[in-house]
Amino acid sequence: MLAVCFGSMALVIALSVFNGLEDLLLSIHRSFDPELKVSLVKGKSFEVNQDLLDKINNTNGIEEITQVIEDNVYVKYKDSEMVVTLKGVSSNFLKQNQLNESVVYGDPDLVKNNINYALVGRGIQYALSISPSNDFYQLQIHYPRKTKSINPDPSRLTKRKSILPGGIFALEKQYDDNYIFVPLEFAEDLVDYNSRRTSLEIKTNDQFSVAQVQQALQTTLGQDYQVLNREEQHSDVLKVIKIEKLFVFFIFSFILIIASFNIFFSLTMLVIEKKPDVAILYALGASKKFIRNIFLTEGAIIAFSGSLLGLILGFLFCWAQQTFGFISMGMETSVLEAYPVKLVMSDFVLTGLVIIVIAFLASVRPANQATKSNLVENLSHF
Repeated sequence: MLAVCFGSMALVIALSVFNGLEDLLLSIHRSFDPELKVSLVKGKSFEVNQDLLDKINNTNGIEEITQVIEDNVYVKYKDSEMVVTLKGVSSNFLKQNQLNESVVYGDPDLVKNNINYALVGRGIQYALSISPSNDFYQLQIHYPRKTKSINPDPSRLTKRKSILPGGIFALEKQYDDNYIFVPLEFAEDLVDYNSRRTSLEIKTNDQFSVAQVQQALQTTLGQDYQVLNREEQHSDVLKVIKIEKLFVFFIFSFILIIASFNIFFSLTMLVIEKKPDVAILYALGASKKFIRNIFLTEGAIIAFSGSLLGLILGFLFCWAQQTFGFISMGMETSVLEAYPVKLVMSDFVLTGLVIIVIAFLASVRPANQATKSNLVENLSHF
């Protein structure tokens, strides 16, 4: 019973941890990614004209459209330099409610008093030793020029623009170490995109579900464009987590199968020990079905008692972790300190069903063995 108990408890805890990690990733991406993202199926950038914007605006459920230019650039600040991802966004970017709560210094405004400012990830700030309060030093941003001619002067091969760092955001290492946000016009002039954009970010109306708007928008734009929700924008990462969770489920189910050997051997020994008693029951008129059910019930009691206790302990453990966070992730992070867990009812149901099946299979052979007792031979022991 204790073996089944600890096996089922471990399975519930492991599945709850993976649920928590999945929720954590979704919450991180929710703070950075738009509800819907429109981009080309093939290609890097596309022409954004008034006709395209009107098509999108005429779709039910559209509240905001943010135009985006995103590309890799070379950044220099004082004597430090690195390659980062520059993301130019239109003026309504803040209405998407992205990064507003992640700004740890300054404010998220990219244009103040007709002066352009950059919103810089904290990892980039550390790498370049950026001082946002120092207006004497600007970020020098370089982008390769689109030219076919070879120029012996290296400075002519890139276009350079300068911008003041106005704010610092801290969300997650993946974003903090790679992203700088700038006004759309600044990025447009730097990369010479004119009216081309790499993507459009959509904020939906609360009166419509994201799935409804996504389906309607995909129908409107056609097959050349892809409209992705937050989960689909990071489908590879979430798919890996689901696969890992599936493998963990199979591994712990295998452990439960090994634990069920205790049930098998316990019932087998019980059958051997109770042969005389079984013989007496036969003599009193008990049927083979009645004898078999006795031992099946014995196995069920062991399995159900152990699984119920394990599920309760697993629930209490996860609840305590959610409430008190007594197990730390063991590293400094701007997201959270304790391991995330999330209780999902389907995990408890699935664990219970697995244990029921395993317990039944482990009890069948000993129960059948009990029905093969020799009546005369076993009664001679009395």
